[in-house]
Amino acid sequence: MGELRSSQWYSGNDRNAYIHRAWMRRGTPEDSFEGKPQIAIANSASDLTPCNAHLDEVAEHVKMGIWEAGGVPLNMPVVSLGETQVRPTAMLWRNMSAMATEEMLRANPVDGVVLLGGCDKTIPALLMAAASVGIPAVVVPGGPMATGTFRGQALGCGTDVWRLSEEVRGGELSNRDFMKSESSMIRSRGHCNTMGTASTMALVAEALGMVLPGLAGTPAVDSNLLSGSHETGRLIVEMVAQGRTPQELLTRESFLNSIVALAAIGGSTNAVVHLLAIAGRLGVELSIDDFDRVGSSVPLLVNLQPSGRYLMDDLHRAGGFLSVLREVKDLLHPEALTVTGEPLVNYLDGARIWDEEVIRPRENPLLPEAGIAILRGNLAPGGALIKPAAASPHLLEHQGPAVVFDSIEDMHARIDDPDLDVDENSVLILRGCGPKGYPGMPEVSNMPLPKKLLAKGIRDMVRICDGRMSGTAYGTVVLHVTPEAAAGGPLAIVRTGDIIRLDVVNRTLDIVAEPEELAARRPSDAAAAGYAKPDRGWERLYVDHVLQADTGVDLDFLTGASGPEVSRESH
Repeated sequence: MGELRSSQWYSGNDRNAYIHRAWMRRGTPEDSFEGKPQIAIANSASDLTPCNAHLDEVAEHVKMGIWEAGGVPLNMPVVSLGETQVRPTAMLWRNMSAMATEEMLRANPVDGVVLLGGCDKTIPALLMAAASVGIPAVVVPGGPMATGTFRGQALGCGTDVWRLSEEVRGGELSNRDFMKSESSMIRSRGHCNTMGTASTMALVAEALGMVLPGLAGTPAVDSNLLSGSHETGRLIVEMVAQGRTPQELLTRESFLNSIVALAAIGGSTNAVVHLLAIAGRLGVELSIDDFDRVGSSVPLLVNLQPSGRYLMDDLHRAGGFLSVLREVKDLLHPEALTVTGEPLVNYLDGARIWDEEVIRPRENPLLPEAGIAILRGNLAPGGALIKPAAASPHLLEHQGPAVVFDSIEDMHARIDDPDLDVDENSVLILRGCGPKGYPGMPEVSNMPLPKKLLAKGIRDMVRICDGRMSGTAYGTVVLHVTPEAAAGGPLAIVRTGDIIRLDVVNRTLDIVAEPEELAARRPSDAAAAGYAKPDRGWERLYVDHVLQADTGVDLDFLTGASGPEVSRESH
């Protein structure tokens, strides 16, 4: 082990070293500052982030492992973002959480960090921070919740919220029964039990090499999560001793492996902006086109909601994430390393599928090609995404008239208007929901269908938006349209009645109109009136500096890494 970073604070006999040591003693052993790695536990536990509320218990087991391995554990609470709670959207603060965590890791005498996350934005923010600082780091995902039931059926949190709420609006389920399902939806600690963004980012973090192999996807209530946390505590001390940093692990090959994994599990579209942002912190070359080029031919093997039938505890029971990766081992870059220092592919040969209905073998996939598709055209010159695995096959090639909503408020006010000129062939368009416009790019792209169409039995339509959608959502939804309307993108000039052509096979998305006509149009005044116009605080900083979806929605001054060095003393 070379000289520890923390020795810059604790070594020596001068006044500053005295101050740093004296204020940290408080019951720690006398030799705590003499060559022992100081390990931060970046803990996103919060009662207002219900999916992460159990991480304090996880942290205690990480601490035990750190002590056992000869390190000194230090709980470091970080900005925590509860996807279901904060307004206007948790995505508005992902970059703030990443920036605050980065600065605290750099500013404090720590040699390594264990990153505790679960809810959607917490693992991405923590990885962005760790990538920017560059000290040894490892992720412990908080794990999915146990499955609840309603009317004798398993409930997928998130996915079944969308389904049941549409049943109410379509007159198939009473409000009374809908309210009864609320107490059944969330059965235990942990994040969403579908293949939503939380589950996706936990598994993708393991595919990146940043999680102890085999730990991601372990249910929050499973004691194996605690034993894995203990082992991770031991591991981070070893990583510090060997100088194993995110820069060594998060290579282009690791990111390409994560794209293969994303497709095989039918993961959330939100992973695209998160992976792009993490890569941007490292200077790793990664583009939205890589997701299509690498992932589009990968088969969908995991039969989980929203793309399939089962839930995360079924995935764990059926063999877990490593058994999925074993099926696509030939598509993975074998040189990509994990936090253990060993390649990811070294952990796959012993994996086995125990339930081939939940995890399909390569020769019998749910879909032969399931990756996220990147669309371009005069409506999305910078690109847009669609998740074919969650879409209706008959709508993947579609042409129909636009029904345009200028804001989320406009959509809510008119979507159920019986006089709305809309049918099942219409294309619903919602604008003003991008990073700058909302602000923060909320999960609103999977718009509810008009009530009069639900009453006719229609359950999907083509929907287009410059925002995001929950990883638990489903439908033929084109999202992340770039540039967004508020940044001058073509979405701002679409008019109700315009013919929209979607062709997923050929990767195109267009307004059917002459270029000269489109060039002569001016952006919608009604849409512009709804764009965010903050005059102070984080929202002002965000709107002034946020990048577009095709590069990860980070802030322009946060891309790249600053490293761990701090040159000036505090006293």
